[in-house]
Amino acid sequence: MVMEREPELITIIEGPTPDFREDVHRWNWGIYQTPEPSEIAFCQLRTGNGHDIRDRCVQAWRDGRKVQLDYPDDMRLRQQVDVVALRLSEVDEGVVLNLWLHNPLIEQELVEGDDDDNDWLDLT
Repeated sequence: MVMEREPELITIIEGPTPDFREDVHRWNWGIYQTPEPSEIAFCQLRTGNGHDIRDRCVQAWRDGRKVQLDYPDDMRLRQQVDVVALRLSEVDEGVVLNLWLHNPLIEQELVEGDDDDNDWLDLT
């Protein structure tokens, strides 16, 4: 019996539910292949400890573990989704996590919003 190791979590402690946006580009078609239909979603989260989060994620991927975003949904229930890629960006307000996510429920969670709705989220 194969035991699955604990995933590395990027946890949103407080703040709104992330805005998941469909991210259809040729480069990300091969990022996350699965036998079930799936899409790649994208979200941006501002954080004060982005470099630490990136380092933990890189180590987890090197160890063969999953990385998951743990977030509250609109009903404040905890949800988790696999992170398939991460990149940091610097803005005047701090560090932004650019996350590409595997989301099997993408049709229900995609939000068509503008980029001005990003509130600060407390991440660990």
